[in-house]
Amino acid sequence: MSSTAVSTVNDQEKQQPPEDNVVVSPVSGDVVTYPEGGWAGWLTVLGSALILCATFGVSLSFGVLEDHYTREFLNKSSASDVSWIGSSQLIAPSIGLPAGKFFDDGHYRLLMISGTVVYLFSFFMLSICQPNHFYQVFLAQGVGMGIGMGLVFVPAVALPSHYFRAKRSLVMGLVFAGSAMGGIIFPIILNQLINSPSIGFAWGIRTVAFIAAILLLIGNLLSKPRLPTKKERAPEHNAVLRLILKDVPYWLSVWGSCLILWGLFFPYFYLQLYAVLHGVDEGMAFYIITVLNAATFFARILPNYVADKYGVLNVAIPMTTVSGGLVFAMLNLKSVASLFIFAAFYGCESRIGIAMFLIAFFLLTGAPLTGALLRVHPPEYTWWRGVIFSGIVQLFGVSLIAVSRSMFVRRKGTWKV
Repeated sequence: MSSTAVSTVNDQEKQQPPEDNVVVSPVSGDVVTYPEGGWAGWLTVLGSALILCATFGVSLSFGVLEDHYTREFLNKSSASDVSWIGSSQLIAPSIGLPAGKFFDDGHYRLLMISGTVVYLFSFFMLSICQPNHFYQVFLAQGVGMGIGMGLVFVPAVALPSHYFRAKRSLVMGLVFAGSAMGGIIFPIILNQLINSPSIGFAWGIRTVAFIAAILLLIGNLLSKPRLPTKKERAPEHNAVLRLILKDVPYWLSVWGSCLILWGLFFPYFYLQLYAVLHGVDEGMAFYIITVLNAATFFARILPNYVADKYGVLNVAIPMTTVSGGLVFAMLNLKSVASLFIFAAFYGCESRIGIAMFLIAFFLLTGAPLTGALLRVHPPEYTWWRGVIFSGIVQLFGVSLIAVSRSMFVRRKGTWKV
């Protein structure tokens, strides 16, 4: 059980300690004080951000490869088939449970080193894949890189919470801003290199893999655990899992997040392809994923700062509602300006909060399902079907989280949840 899960249960308790950086265990009554920073804390935040930049930052760039694969490198495969590659990369939450146990047992370095090796090996294997050999690309990028990302995800996200309590939402926003930064940089690099006659796909992928290797090395060196491992904690602390399994509001928020993520990545995967197929000049369309991710960079920091003051759900619910409604705007994007404005606004509103085992299914199937809806009448793309599905499931997910919020409010006796 990771420390982030412990903090989730702590946050649900009605009686809060007088100081924001002090937590009382709901099981044992022990008091844990957080340093709220220090050199080790802030360097760990930077290291985690670099790790997410090198891993999830690449995943957020998949819209570039979705376009390139569909129209050129894997042009014998449908958009839905291709999207299985990108969605399989996002299987990190499915590895979260076993990885979380290894993390709690004190095997942080083992997780980080093995995950880094698997991820980079698979990344370089992608560069030697042959055109229209779908299974090669799927195994290297979808399976190999996905497993590597899953192994480093839990420690990278959990470590900053060892140092921060009062500023935790802001700190997590800074960590996930690393993935957004990767989503800004890597689409530009990929578009320029893989579409260049003198460089091409193989060396374009290798270049990004070398950059990722440097970022992962630095991130590993900067990050350092602080809290005791499971073996060093009192047995009572491990009873927290039983509290979580019985927590109805928590599970409502999880299922709501699942539905939101089911539809959230539709623009991330298909917006560049949409732009190219609607006559936007490739030189302009190649920057649309960068604009989308640039907006998420700012949206991960400022709202998280506000969430520390007013409550995470109080911020997440309205922003995700706007995100689910905004996706319908794709039905009427005709000009270059409208596409870029949509990318900027959607990136600002599409914050990702909860990641755990159940979410993996929805991350895995969301993009392929919407991709299948696009090709109901081949060879034409029926865009409205994917848009409708993406928007409706996001809004329904928000409604579940809203119910969860009301239950948390009654439990804690305060509107700040």
